[in-house]
Formats: sequence, structure tokens, C-alpha cells
Amino acid sequence: MLLLALGALLLLFCNLDLWYFLRGVQVFIQAWFQPRIWDILAEQSTHGMVLPPDLDYMGHMNNSRYLRECDFARFHLYMRNGLFMASHKLGAKMVVGASTIRYRRSLAFREAFEIRTKILGWDEKAFYLEQRFVSKKDGFVSAIMLCRQSVVHCSPEKIIDFVCKKKIECPEFPDDLKHWISFISASSQALRAESGLEEKNK
Repeated sequence: MLLLALGALLLLFCNLDLWYFLRGVQVFIQAWFQPRIWDILAEQSTHGMVLPPDLDYMGHMNNSRYLRECDFARFHLYMRNGLFMASHKLGAKMVVGASTIRYRRSLAFREAFEIRTKILGWDEKAFYLEQRFVSKKDGFVSAIMLCRQSVVHCSPEKIIDFVCKKKIECPEFPDDLKHWISFISASSQALRAESGLEEKNK
């Protein structure tokens, strides 16, 4: 029986990224028992350290791990500010529509860091977030990511109204975010034209 259970567990680990799901559950439970953050625009921090599974061949945190850590930091943000439960009650889904990360300095083995996540604004289809990896060693911003969190079957405005029970004005987008949105819009249009979708939609 024990061998069967171990075999089943091994099969799960081989066929699913089980650590991802376990970590996600941990983040949700942790955030659930922390105080609610009522300001949806408030910056929130999560903490981490570069561990052996995070390393690449050069001995520092590999590129994909940054994106993974950003996932968990966003889960934490949405749980603390109420957006996760609100979107669930409204039947909405939030999916990453675009992200761009800029690496400034590598995070070394056993280096402690925090991820500072905040909502920069929203439009009729998506939330826009900034996420910074800040080294606890010297406060250096090691990487910075912009993320477009698309909202499906609802709108950001409806979710915010549900959470805040009042109208919240969207902040003015910073210049770098405006440029980034222009870039992803241009990329989308180019790909549509390339695949012939522009002609079909006329």
C-alpha cells in the first residue's frame, strides 16, 4: 500500500507541476489569514529567497522563476485587496494577456528579495500591474515587470465597484506604461494582419 501511494505521488510529480499548485494553495491560505488591504492601489510586498530549484547553469535565479514568483505575488495581492473573491462572485476570470520583464541584476543563491506589486491602472478590458524584485541586501531593483491582467466575462470597473462599493477613478497611466500598451497594441495588430484576421473582420 505504501509503495502504491509513493508510486502515485511520483506519477503526480512527473506529470504535473505539483509544487506550483501546492505553493499556490499556501499563498492563498497565508493571504486569507492576513489583514484585508482596503486600498486596491496600495503596493503590497511578498518575500522570497533564491533556493536550489531556482538556479540556472550560471548559479543565479533562472529567468522563468521570476515570472513564476510574480504569479504568486499577484495571487497574494488579489487575495489581500479583495479582487480575487469579487471576480469569483461575479463569474469573472483573470488571465495574463501580456507581460514584459526587464532584468537589471541577477539574484544569487540564498539572496533574499521582496516583490513589490501594485496596480497602476485599468481600462475596459484589463488591469495593469508593476512588479519589482528588490534585493534585501542593498535595496537594488534587480528586475521589473509590467503585466496586463485581462478580465474575461466581466470588466475591471465592475470588479472594483463590487469591492469598493463606490466609484474609484483610474490613476493616470505613467509614461512607460503608455508606451508599453502602444507596443502590445501594435504587436497585436501586426499579428492580426499577418494571419489575415483584419481582412476577415471587415
